[in-house]
Amino acid sequence: MSRPAKPLLALAFVAGLALPAAAEEIGPGTVVARVGATEITLGHMIVMRAQLPPEYQALPDDTLYQAILDQLIRQTAVAEQTGGELSLGARLALENERRSFLADEALGRAAEEAATEEAIQDAYEAAFAGAEPTPEYRAAHILVETEEEAQAAMARVQDGADFAELAKETSIDSSGQMGGELGWFTKGMMVQSFEDVVVAMEPGTVAGPFETQFGWHLVKLHESRLKDAPALDEVRESIVQQIQRDAIEAALERYAAEAEITRAEIEIDPAVLKNRELLDN
Repeated sequence: MSRPAKPLLALAFVAGLALPAAAEEIGPGTVVARVGATEITLGHMIVMRAQLPPEYQALPDDTLYQAILDQLIRQTAVAEQTGGELSLGARLALENERRSFLADEALGRAAEEAATEEAIQDAYEAAFAGAEPTPEYRAAHILVETEEEAQAAMARVQDGADFAELAKETSIDSSGQMGGELGWFTKGMMVQSFEDVVVAMEPGTVAGPFETQFGWHLVKLHESRLKDAPALDEVRESIVQQIQRDAIEAALERYAAEAEITRAEIEIDPAVLKNRELLDN
């Protein structure tokens, strides 16, 4: 059986609750309510608030405080009075959630600990130290279906037609409405035959017609430049993400290598995973 959806927070005042302790006494272990033998602490409330959707977190603090406390009290009352009885499917789901939570916590710590300033600096230097400036090109193009159309367009350019206006009029590429502008790009960003033409051009000139798998082109090179390696702050986020991905992968491999793993040698039809009726037995 599927688990029932979690109820929305009830935004009602819980009568008879004591006010929080004085500020100097407050901590995550501060007991804010008891349901039977179960204590509800400020820490429980802080964790629940952090897990709420943004629209709930935007509520006033006093309203949200009472709503969260009410929710925890109601949930605890249900758990206390039912004795925590769960169906087989619910117990297995809870085990999976616990397993996932513990793994995420461990891997999250590994990722956070790996992204030190020293590691970030080392990764930056490995990627960019001594790197040669990268050539960049800013160009526009006109794309048509046939060589005859491309030759006709080139003739108009040679007769003085404005390249951008001609692109708007004739190009079948989506860039046509922007005058054929392609912006700045580096080697490897365009198809090889297009790149070869651009690299050989002088700024301010028009080349073509030439063919790629997309059709027939004219290209105008506006300018070229050499771009230096990016500053650390420009690539810090991507470096941190890569360090953390590597750390998580290394941790996964380490934990798997250190664990005693035995796979059962039995034949199981993979389609059995779709059979939720097994959980009702």
